Amino acid sequence: MKDRELVHLFRKKDDQLAFQELMNRHQAKIYSYIYSMIQNRETANDIFQETFTKVITKMDDTYNEQGKWIAWVMRIAHNATIDHIRKQKRFVDVSSSYDEESKTDFYERLPDEGTPGQHDQLELDESTSRLLKHIGNLPEEQRTVVMLRHYYEMPFKEIAELTDVSINTALGRMRYALINLRKMFDEEHEKESNKV
Repeated sequence: MKDRELVHLFRKKDDQLAFQELMNRHQAKIYSYIYSMIQNRETANDIFQETFTKVITKMDDTYNEQGKWIAWVMRIAHNATIDHIRKQKRFVDVSSSYDEESKTDFYERLPDEGTPGQHDQLELDESTSRLLKHIGNLPEEQRTVVMLRHYYEMPFKEIAELTDVSINTALGRMRYALINLRKMFDEEHEKESNKV
């Protein structure tokens, strides 16, 4: 069954199994997004629970079945996450809890070109760690677009809807994010060159 059919069953017939199926399909994606922004498992769990409480209570009032259900849920998760970050009045360093347990990143989504050697894997891990550190230093709006576009492979139209901006604004944030990331890598490379 498609998402919209499951949503219809839940809304019209209070079919709990339909809602459970929706959760099973999408909970990993939603939780991963929250965690990637927060970098704290306990807080991410709290925000995830808050998100689904809002989903259940607001589905009859605010969800329009013409739109994608997952995009609507992601918007709720995004807003709850941003509210938390603003309350904390700090930006999250996404590399702070980069450990063996949380190595779900851009590089692991790339096609496997064969088993890399141990040296190659160490270089890949180091590059990943640097990339995540630099993404964590981006302004909140740019970091969000980078994570949604490259980590979750969301189209810019959905990113714009989720973050409540125009497509041009979402594209602009991505462009500035890439410029800033390039600057960060250049500065890092320059510092390393000066050490030698």
